[in-house]
Amino acid sequence: MDLNTLIDIMPTVRASKRGDGADVGAFCYSSRDVKPGSVFFALKGGQVDGHDYIPEAIEAGAGCIVAQTPELDDCHTSWIQVRDTREAMAHAAAALCDHPSRKLPVVGVTGTNGKTTIAFLMHYLVQRARYRCGMLGTVHYDLGERIEEATHTTPESVEIQSLLGQMVDADCRGAVLEVSSHALSQHRVDSVEFDAGIFTNLSQDHLDYHRTMENYFESKALLGELMCKQEHKTKPTFVINRDDTHGQRLARRFQDRLQVITYGMGIGSDFRATQPRSDFNGTSFQMEAKGRSFLVRIPLIGRYNVYNTLAVLAAASAMKLNLRESVQHMADAPQVPGRLEVIDHGGGFKVFVDYAHTPDALENVLKTLRDLSPNRLICVFGCGGNRDQEKRSLMGQAAEQFSDYSVITSDNPRKEDPKAIIADIAKAFRGQNYVTMEDRREAITAALEMADSRDIVVIAGKGHEATQQFADRTIEFDDRDEVFKALQALDFNPKRSKTVVGGRS
Repeated sequence: MDLNTLIDIMPTVRASKRGDGADVGAFCYSSRDVKPGSVFFALKGGQVDGHDYIPEAIEAGAGCIVAQTPELDDCHTSWIQVRDTREAMAHAAAALCDHPSRKLPVVGVTGTNGKTTIAFLMHYLVQRARYRCGMLGTVHYDLGERIEEATHTTPESVEIQSLLGQMVDADCRGAVLEVSSHALSQHRVDSVEFDAGIFTNLSQDHLDYHRTMENYFESKALLGELMCKQEHKTKPTFVINRDDTHGQRLARRFQDRLQVITYGMGIGSDFRATQPRSDFNGTSFQMEAKGRSFLVRIPLIGRYNVYNTLAVLAAASAMKLNLRESVQHMADAPQVPGRLEVIDHGGGFKVFVDYAHTPDALENVLKTLRDLSPNRLICVFGCGGNRDQEKRSLMGQAAEQFSDYSVITSDNPRKEDPKAIIADIAKAFRGQNYVTMEDRREAITAALEMADSRDIVVIAGKGHEATQQFADRTIEFDDRDEVFKALQALDFNPKRSKTVVGGRS
């Protein structure tokens, strides 16, 4: 890319200096990735400031530096000073990849809970209707012709644009993105043009980063603001959970600026569910939408999956998919990895693995399983280290209130002492219906050993994750594999539900 072109496409350029080179090469934001001719974007992070690594980038042969500071003394490298390097990088990356989001329908999903399930189900419906769909999210990246392991729920803008470009090259007929609050506040999706956005809900999470719930809400609202500013996709659709109080705020904010479709169980929702019923085989409900009534059946359990399904069907309709066909396809929807994923083993009790790691999510999962009328509900859970500490007591309160017995254990302790995290959770328990076990493997085994006929055991917090993070190491650890091993040691024959991870369903 020509340097003048780079300067023209980036917003809020404050100063620029042309160095010895006229053209620039690949974009990067880590000095370790710099090659001769690269453009190095100095990003400010919570722990690390890329501006501190500009000398290393220059030494490695960077052809241009994009920074929020004036050029260094005696610097002969091209230098562009901007207001915000993340914002600049997002615009530059989209241009470098020839704006791939303009070439296929894109759905973005944001909210505290439900993003992964909705993304998987939306991905599934688009594939059933249009042959191939890409997806970027927490579990993995589906690029149409291959699957890649996910590094972040929403990667940096350079990766997003490259991955979208690969979807276009693979002839994808749509793309679904989980859009985290971090990604929105850090401009990672600034130059992604969405045909539809989905807002699920808002409950306490990530306050270690956002500090207040109002800040957290405003970061989610940025998805709507981005859609309002789009120039190449006119009046996209914002699908909003009307039963969530924050969703009501969003609907009012954007009702005159975007096409807003609401969903929920309350009167007045555009896509409304009534008469939900769940058992071990799935859920059914009546849906009123677009002047018609549909009986919806899904092989997923729980009231919150009714909401997830409503969101998906509303977005599918906005994307011009046939609504009746979409309803029919939902009856064969795949298991979403680590989201109330059942581990069948032929015994008299049930075992589920779920990603619930917020107070609201854990409460919803436990209420859902309680509705199945188990003899006892046994919950294994913990809380992550170096994250919002206020969640710990709330998670403990939810576990004590809605389960019969809890095994409090490590989640991802990261740089905190696991014993201290467990102690913070245990303080919330008023009774003695719990035990603490620092080793997560031992905790899972203990819960399964105590399970009797008609009990339900839920392993919560990590879901699909395949590692566990400690201060000095990261180990391989998958709750589902650990359940398998423990059940086999107890002379059961475990089996997993079928999941769809790529290709045409």
